[in-house]
Amino acid sequence: MISRRDFLQASMAASAIVGGSGFGNWAQLAAQQRLTQDQLLQFDTFGNVSLIHITDIHAQMVPIYFREPSVNIGVGGNAGVVPHITGADFRRAYGIEDGSPSHYALTSGDFSALAQGYGRMGGLDRVATVINSIRADRPDALLLDGGDTWHGSYTCYHTAGQDMVNVMNALRPDAMTFHWEFTLGSDRVHELVDGLPFAALGQNIFDAEWDEPAEMFPPYTFFERGGVKIAVIGQAFPYMPIANPGWMFPEYSFGIRDENMQEMVDEVRAQGAECVVCLSHNGFDVDKKMASIVTGIDVILSGHTHDALPEPVLVGETIIVPSGSNGKFVSRIDLDIQNGRMMGFRHKLIPIFSDVIEPDKDVAAVIEAERAPYKDQLSDVIGTTDELLYRRGNFNGTWDDLICDALLSERDAEIALSPGVRWGPSMIPGQEITREDLWNVTSMTYPEAYRTEMTGEFLKIVLEDVADNIFNPDPFFQQGGDMVRTGGLGYRIEIDKPQGERISNMTLLSTGEPIDPARNYVVAGWASVNEGTEGPPIWDVVEAHIKAQGTVSLQPNNSVEIIR
Repeated sequence: MISRRDFLQASMAASAIVGGSGFGNWAQLAAQQRLTQDQLLQFDTFGNVSLIHITDIHAQMVPIYFREPSVNIGVGGNAGVVPHITGADFRRAYGIEDGSPSHYALTSGDFSALAQGYGRMGGLDRVATVINSIRADRPDALLLDGGDTWHGSYTCYHTAGQDMVNVMNALRPDAMTFHWEFTLGSDRVHELVDGLPFAALGQNIFDAEWDEPAEMFPPYTFFERGGVKIAVIGQAFPYMPIANPGWMFPEYSFGIRDENMQEMVDEVRAQGAECVVCLSHNGFDVDKKMASIVTGIDVILSGHTHDALPEPVLVGETIIVPSGSNGKFVSRIDLDIQNGRMMGFRHKLIPIFSDVIEPDKDVAAVIEAERAPYKDQLSDVIGTTDELLYRRGNFNGTWDDLICDALLSERDAEIALSPGVRWGPSMIPGQEITREDLWNVTSMTYPEAYRTEMTGEFLKIVLEDVADNIFNPDPFFQQGGDMVRTGGLGYRIEIDKPQGERISNMTLLSTGEPIDPARNYVVAGWASVNEGTEGPPIWDVVEAHIKAQGTVSLQPNNSVEIIR
């Protein structure tokens, strides 16, 4: 007799065969410049339940370029497995042809050249077209938003998230969960959540004073779809007060709370749930570990780490579906639920090629209305780039190098530190840099560019702590984004060493001298989680630097030596 896990693995294989590594045949067709919207949206309807997943949009309402990482290191049991393979290795793993649009959409190689041919991706009016197509095929499909939605752009900052709320309401989600949204401050979050026409979920959002579930964010909600009772359980980002300023939302505590998750799964099953979906902002590796501990979850819709995979990953009997970021992709997952069990599924990661997919006129009008009051500011040109500007990756990207250069020069510092955040679209050589482009990589509610002194000893502690947040072999202790970006400072990192022993050979680049543990260094940075941080907003610092340069041209950055 075949086990249910073996049956699901067979279902996964069939899904890949039907969808051609989860994409349909769009890769081959687009490579021949014959890609059409119908081909992108083609899907062989399956089973009786459909889920639509979007996540980590970071307030990107219009089409953008976004380069996937060239360095995404996995540690422990996640070393060398997806999503911790990149470039040619990733393409080989999924049978992706070099130069194809799937090469462009999913990997980093030849990005600038491929971007010239395949154009921008995303745009929530195009996402709306995809969602409407799925709903036309499966009218009761559930649309689930994984969070990091109300953050990351000029208009989102100046409307305190209202622009994204209005646009997302036009897409008609059924539920969402949260991360960066809380950096709007708890009062503003309460105001926005109170007005949502859909569920705001978080089984791990607790009242900090009473250590009990927060009433505003119920742990789960139920839906009847396709004759099936579905429970959707929300999982907000677990490490809010560590990765972001806890003083902005002091009423709440978070955490993974896997034991409470198991209680919630058991509770909804006892109430008749035939399908359990976890809408998660844990990050992919954390979701994998949670799936190995918590039983009874059919699907985890994974967010936070911005991973885009053409096939789900199976852990036990749970399928995990990551759906990328910045509006580049929409995932469709069809499930066959029979007698309270998931018997099979079909999945497709749908790439949002903005030149191929027709914008939805109604949502396009909402986007235009939200952007219109800021049109002049958004389009103001502050410079040009000769470089490919990107951020995503475990270590410095070129956007980060530019920000660090700005901190060094404008804040008269010896060393610059920039947070290892994953959000922020890319730019290709020859593009004019507008104020909108700059805010897309700097917009946040605690933007102060501080200038302070740190000892060499303290700098090492900072690097060691961040490194352990990222490279701890236990995913439940991976509390950060990517490695803090540095300017004016070089170092060696040995990924697989224990905490406190990873960082060595720290060097002040301006002189080539080793960092002296006892000496004070002038350090500039931004995005401090400490309340009361003082300094000009980072976007003013970087804008002044770009205007002084005119055309951005960067030196190759070889300041970090990575040892495995």
